[in-house]
Amino acid sequence: MKKHVSYQETAALLTTGETTCVQLVEACLSVINRLKEVNAFREVWPEEALARAKEIDQKIQAGSCGKLAGMVIGVKDNLCYKGHAVGASSKILEGFTSIYNATVIDRLLAEDAILIGRLNCDEFAMGSSNENSAYGTVKNPLDTSRVPGGSSGGSTAAVAAGMCHAALGSDTGGSIRQPSSFCGTVGLKPTYGRISRYGLIAYASSFDQIGPITNSVYDAALLLEVMAGSDHFDSTASSKEVPSYTHQLKVNKKVKIALLKECVYHEGIDPEIKKQTLDLVTKLKADGHTVEEVDFPLLEYLIPTYYVLTTAEASSNLARFAGVHYGHRSSESHDVETTYTLSRSEGFGKEVKRRIMLGTFVLSSGYYDAYYTRGLKVRRLIQEATQKILSNYNFILSPTTPTTAFKFGEKGTDPVAMYLEDIFTVQANLSGNPAISLPLGKHSNGMPFGIQLTGKNFEESELLAFSQTLVS
Repeated sequence: MKKHVSYQETAALLTTGETTCVQLVEACLSVINRLKEVNAFREVWPEEALARAKEIDQKIQAGSCGKLAGMVIGVKDNLCYKGHAVGASSKILEGFTSIYNATVIDRLLAEDAILIGRLNCDEFAMGSSNENSAYGTVKNPLDTSRVPGGSSGGSTAAVAAGMCHAALGSDTGGSIRQPSSFCGTVGLKPTYGRISRYGLIAYASSFDQIGPITNSVYDAALLLEVMAGSDHFDSTASSKEVPSYTHQLKVNKKVKIALLKECVYHEGIDPEIKKQTLDLVTKLKADGHTVEEVDFPLLEYLIPTYYVLTTAEASSNLARFAGVHYGHRSSESHDVETTYTLSRSEGFGKEVKRRIMLGTFVLSSGYYDAYYTRGLKVRRLIQEATQKILSNYNFILSPTTPTTAFKFGEKGTDPVAMYLEDIFTVQANLSGNPAISLPLGKHSNGMPFGIQLTGKNFEESELLAFSQTLVS
């Protein structure tokens, strides 16, 4: 399957008049219709996208277009877009229409992006395979017998298949980077607070971060440049100045890289992923960079800490979905108690219920200090250990995932095995650091896999610039 060209290449064609926004949208719609079996989209907006494309073609001719003119973007089904349905791929929000725009949506539209539809995902962004959507699994477009990864599986599958130039995802424990590794795309999780979360349906508020999924590092840099910045609707959004990331992609300096021994020598890692990661290390050294193996003994604590804290936050965030104010209400309910119990039992899927119950348990009286408080302490240790490494190195390098995309059903019956799919990605969410998955590996089974770089907080310019040298 031939990948869709990057937006950087497309923008050049728009400038010379070799193509138009309308033609770009029509091409994307053609791919979407041809690959319906992938199930990437929950809903497509063809008439709206074509009408907007015509308007932006006129802006291009008048020389008044924005930075993203002609970029066709898909939106994960947990981001609010005024007048459009949003449901986090859950039955409990079926039929709900947003009454406002997420901040990132406003910023994309202001720069003349074209939004083509909302994308399937694991329900409430809880999953690593996109097998938890209430509306059917998303298939990996490179091999439809395999998962695309999750939770932003629809977003990544759409970009990999050429259904759009780019897509928005959310990353709570690897939900942008892990599917990017499985589908061969670039997936960027910015520093926590770099992009406003206003309008994102929350899973775990101190972990969630919106980010781009693209076919090139340049496109990721461009989208970050547009979406980042302070927001009076989100007190956690940083007020730090937003650099011109696209103008800082050229770098010639040599860097110091920490290779996490516990990741690359992990007993569960695929031998080919291990070998190609070490081959990359050899190449980096030959190019004059310093790469040193570094101990990170806290690796085994990442997943337990992540799931204790995120499920606790999820149990609080999802309490609002009770069949009272909006969303699904059971037809069998007849009082307050049955409204709550039946509506939530019918509306939430199995994995979401599992995480709500786990989170409620760790927050309950008698267990709060044993689990939640202790989890916060371990998170602090993980943050300090990560910052200590990055005080001596420019980046941390590891495989993005321990395996390539697995077959449907292989791990769905074992929650622990599924949770371990995020073992290399959750560190960046626990510490808040920016991290990117780059499509640098190819397995003998024909599937791609990613190499992950983690950078210093709010140093996305350096992270993106070095990433560009790796993919060039």
